[in-house]
Amino acid sequence: MKKIGFLSFGHWTPSPRSGVQSASDALLQSIDLAVAAEELGADGAYFRVHHFARQLASPFPLLSAIGARTSRIEIGTGVIDMRYENPLYMAEDAGSADLISGGPLQLGISRGSPEQVIRGYEYFGHRPEEGTTDADMARKHTAALLEVLEGEGFAQPNPQPMFPNPPGLLRVEPHSPGLRERIWWGAGSRSTAQWAGEQGMNLMSSTLLTEDTGVPFHQLQAEQIQLFRDAWREAGHAYEPRVSVSRSIFPLVSEFDRQLFGRERASRDQVGHLDDGLARFGKTYAAEPDELVEDLAKDEAVAAADTLLLTVPNQLGVDYNAQVIENLLRYVAPGLGWR
Repeated sequence: MKKIGFLSFGHWTPSPRSGVQSASDALLQSIDLAVAAEELGADGAYFRVHHFARQLASPFPLLSAIGARTSRIEIGTGVIDMRYENPLYMAEDAGSADLISGGPLQLGISRGSPEQVIRGYEYFGHRPEEGTTDADMARKHTAALLEVLEGEGFAQPNPQPMFPNPPGLLRVEPHSPGLRERIWWGAGSRSTAQWAGEQGMNLMSSTLLTEDTGVPFHQLQAEQIQLFRDAWREAGHAYEPRVSVSRSIFPLVSEFDRQLFGRERASRDQVGHLDDGLARFGKTYAAEPDELVEDLAKDEAVAAADTLLLTVPNQLGVDYNAQVIENLLRYVAPGLGWR
């Protein structure tokens, strides 16, 4: 069995060819797609976070709205750029969203990807300390977030508060028990995957790795997953970790599917440059269901993960993306033993 969810980047474009014309469309359609995915039997609704872009940005109002409309599906992010975050404020927002939704929040965070603007985090009031990098700052923010999510008091109470305080040091409220174990790190390399395992965060790995060793993408990603699990075990954490991978998968069931994605049958891994280094991009899977079952059975990283996130072309609208999810659940997942 494997958990299957979707991952949306929440693009919107004021173009006649886009089914998502505005930020309002992107937000409201995200809620509708999550509700539809739950009704179809999917397990998760995840959303990418990008700043200064025509995409989804502040995730917690969206996650709270979805949580109020759903009852079973996991909701989460993939991922939040920690260079931009105030860890304590984020802990309050995350705790609230988790409590509203009843506890299914799966919070994916990371150092972040290339930005739309130069040093965008500085506009949000965050600057790396002298002698450190923006990646160091992201990890510092992450450490602070993980600490406050433990729920231990750390703030000295006012001896003359406006309202009565409980005894002892105070913690960030609202606190949602168990959320600390549902934090995921979006790792782009083997070394960051190892670090995530050491820190006790679950692993979230996408269709992009910021390194290339010459082996196929899925094998490099499977190696990353194994290094993460080895690091987790050596660190002696008390609970079992989870691992997700994302894939672009399009079962070609209708003629419309073939018109949109038939050309992706020839898709292959790509190697390019990102942040002044090599990066490997995973291919798109597009074929008839029987062929998809055969191809995905050879994907070592998909086999190693417990959760698969289906990246969806959100600008094609709720109905079409719901159909993509349904086709995967109905025609592909059973053949692979996922359902």
